[in-house]
Amino acid sequence: MVNIRNLDPSASPLDYYGSELRRLREEAKLGQAELGSILYCTASLVGQIETAKKVPTRQFSERVDAALLTGGVFSRLIGLVLKSQLPTWFQAYAEMEAKATYISTYQSQLVYGLLQTPEYARAVLSVDNPGRLEELVAARMERQRILDREHPPVLCVVLDEGTLHRPIGGVEVMRNQLAHLLDFLKHPWVQVQVLPFEAGQHSGLLGSFNLLRFEDDPDILYTESYDSGHMTANSQAIRERSVGYARLQASALSREGSAALIESVMRERYGHQSGTAVA
Repeated sequence: MVNIRNLDPSASPLDYYGSELRRLREEAKLGQAELGSILYCTASLVGQIETAKKVPTRQFSERVDAALLTGGVFSRLIGLVLKSQLPTWFQAYAEMEAKATYISTYQSQLVYGLLQTPEYARAVLSVDNPGRLEELVAARMERQRILDREHPPVLCVVLDEGTLHRPIGGVEVMRNQLAHLLDFLKHPWVQVQVLPFEAGQHSGLLGSFNLLRFEDDPDILYTESYDSGHMTANSQAIRERSVGYARLQASALSREGSAALIESVMRERYGHQSGTAVA
């Protein structure tokens, strides 16, 4: 049965997307089933997206643009739609992250979101968000697109060694995640370092933090608690964490040493055969 629920286009990016999809589909004189056939999906999926009951993917958006000759409207809109799926308290940070020219981050528990594989992200997000899992994973993958821009930000990441050993999602997920980290050795604007256990006490013991630098705006320090994020441009806080981050980088392994440790953990802890792990 065709879903004809009316939307308020101003209610959210998702509602606007759905209302525009319906409007342009009807202008093209296509039914939901006809458009679905062109897009290789069901009429039900088209109806759910048109009524904002399901979040579209980037691939769906690109296919719609091609099918309805929109000039890329939905491919441009999907970024806003997916960003709106992020937790409300995190959206402001995501916007600043996308504008930053230089990102420095220390991560004590998890691989930084911009470097996560979809499977790793799914395992992390499934803990507290099983009902909105696919939308949140898609939103996290959308954030990563800033690394593929013509002028991406410089990204410096220091990972505590514990992030390599914590088996998020299981053996295969971790093996692929560590391999993904190694792939960033080829990225000209990304540097990944590992802070080894042997470093002992260090300036990141109070937890993870991010420093964002911009072309024309003040630097920002971002920290996170269980259900909220905090951004500050306080000059003293920026000064202290900048020095702390420099010390973390100095205590961490070199880029080459970090790669060697990642490879070692991938081999010894997660093996090369599915289901094999060394305790």
